[in-house]
Amino acid sequence: MDVAIGLPNAVPGTTGAQLVEWARRAEARGFSSLGTIDRIVYDNYEPLIALAAAAAVTERIGLCTSVLLGPLRTNATELAKEALSLHALSGGRFTLGIGLGGRDDDYEASGVELTGRGRRLDAMLERIEEVWSGGEIGPSIEGPPPLVVGGHADASFTRAARFAAGWIAASSGSEQYEEGARKAKAAWAEAGHQGEPRTMALAYFSLGDDAEADARANLADYYAWLGEQIAEFIVSAAARDAESVRQSLAAYEAAGCDELIFFPASSDPAQVDLLADAAGL
Repeated sequence: MDVAIGLPNAVPGTTGAQLVEWARRAEARGFSSLGTIDRIVYDNYEPLIALAAAAAVTERIGLCTSVLLGPLRTNATELAKEALSLHALSGGRFTLGIGLGGRDDDYEASGVELTGRGRRLDAMLERIEEVWSGGEIGPSIEGPPPLVVGGHADASFTRAARFAAGWIAASSGSEQYEEGARKAKAAWAEAGHQGEPRTMALAYFSLGDDAEADARANLADYYAWLGEQIAEFIVSAAARDAESVRQSLAAYEAAGCDELIFFPASSDPAQVDLLADAAGL
């Protein structure tokens, strides 16, 4: 199983210097990819821009939106070109992870209706596929980026099998990942594909002396919109010491996950080294 790390692009107060230093350290320590989280009404960096900054200071590590909220980008042709641009500029390291999102305020601020977002995402993916296969909208690069679809609704598994190379789970634990992966693989086979889709998942970590405080200050705030009970579950599930990191890795690997992305609750680049040490990288 590949071990990836999320950029702190959704940790409030993260500076540009912290973000690029994080990317440099992540590559040096051997993480497979850098992920990003997407929101509109929040103190965060836009994912494609954050990954472009990371691409400029790295050479090997993968870059993945995990996930980009597709329906909030209303111009599918422009998004397709942005993805091609990042893929080309990074030397073919980008994976476009895409999903729906469900926050009323993100949709309201974007002037986009929440209802019908699944249908619009399907139409967007059709257009992205057209752009990527047409060769008329550049930049020139040999092959488009891989695409993975996020979400746990039945339509998400069908969408992944129709448009993507794989599926990515939310940060809901290894058991829900395993259940979702079974559905993703079933939809993949039903669509007539050979082999199996790539499956990925998200988890959270917060290490060091301020692990508990950082988890509560940032994760609880980010997920407050889901209600106190769910936010508390996410905070308590975050790996807060080396042993819990190893337990998360073992659980996801046993469940068949191809790549696990650990997202931080702090923007201190020292977190990269703490996670790498705990993961045995």
